[in-house]
Amino acid sequence: MPQISPDSLLSLEAYARERNAYRSRVIAHKRLRTVHVGEHVTLVFEDEQTIRYQVQEMLRIERIFEAEGIRGELETYNPLIPDGRNWKATMLIEYPEPEERRRELARLKGIEDRCWVQVEGPEGPMRRVTAIADEDLERENEEKTSAVHFVRFELDKAMCRALKGGGGLSVGIDHPNYTASVSAAPEVVRCLAGDLA
Repeated sequence: MPQISPDSLLSLEAYARERNAYRSRVIAHKRLRTVHVGEHVTLVFEDEQTIRYQVQEMLRIERIFEAEGIRGELETYNPLIPDGRNWKATMLIEYPEPEERRRELARLKGIEDRCWVQVEGPEGPMRRVTAIADEDLERENEEKTSAVHFVRFELDKAMCRALKGGGGLSVGIDHPNYTASVSAAPEVVRCLAGDLA
C-alpha cells in the first residue's frame, strides 16, 4: 500500500473548503470497512484513505502547516496503513455509560490480544490469525485496558488467495469476559480483499 507523502496532502485552506464533502466520502468508505463483534466491540479496518483523513483532521485541529510538524504526523500515522499482506484496524470498545465503561474496561484487560480473524477457503476454515496489538505504545495498565487499540492481522498467501477468490471471513474475540464472533458481510469481505496484494 502507498504511504502518504507531505506533498499529497491538502493545505489547511484547501482542506477547510473540501472538508464536508471529504468527510462524507470517508464515512461512506468506512462503512464497508467496519465489523461489529458483539454489542460492544467494533473494528474499523484502516487503509490509505481512512488514514489520510485522520492526518488531515489532525493537521486541521492542531493547525499544523510547517514541514516538520507534517512529517511528524506522517511518521505517526503512515505505519497504520496495511502493506498488502496484512490488515490494520482500530479496535473500539464501546460502552455509553461512564461507570459501566470503567467497570468493563477493568474486566476486559487483554481483550486486544484475544481478537482474531479466520478465512473460509475452498476446503473450509483456515487457521485463525490472532491480532498483534498496540505496537506503537502500551494502552493497558494494571487496572484496565484502553477503549481504543490498534491491531494488525498478518495473513499468509493462501489466505490472500482465498479471499481474492471469494472466500468468507469471520472475526471474533475469545476473552474470558467477552466472547463473540461474526461472519463479515460479503461487501466488507470484497472491500478488505482489495487491500491484499
